[in-house]
Amino acid sequence: MRGEEAKAAGEALLRRLRRLVARAATVKGSDRKQLLALLDDLETTRRGLLKKCAEVEGEMRQATVRTTAIGAYLRNSQVHRGRRHN
Repeated sequence: MRGEEAKAAGEALLRRLRRLVARAATVKGSDRKQLLALLDDLETTRRGLLKKCAEVEGEMRQATVRTTAIGAYLRNSQVHRGRRHN
C-alpha cells in the first residue's frame, strides 16, 4: 500500500510540474508578481520531486541489499548441501 501511495504522490507532483510549465508559457515577462509566484511554485514542486527521488533511491538501495543477502543465503545453503552428500 505504501508503494501505491508514494507512486500516486509522485505522479501528482509530475502533473503539477506539467501544469506549471504550461502556466510559465503563458506568463508575460512584465508581470513580476505572477513570475515570483510561479518561481515559488516551481521551487516547491522541485523540492517535492527531489524528496520523492531520495525515497526511491533509498528503496532501491534497500532492495539491492536484500537481493545480495538472498544470494549469499542461497550460495551458503548450496555449499552445505554439497558437503552433506560428499
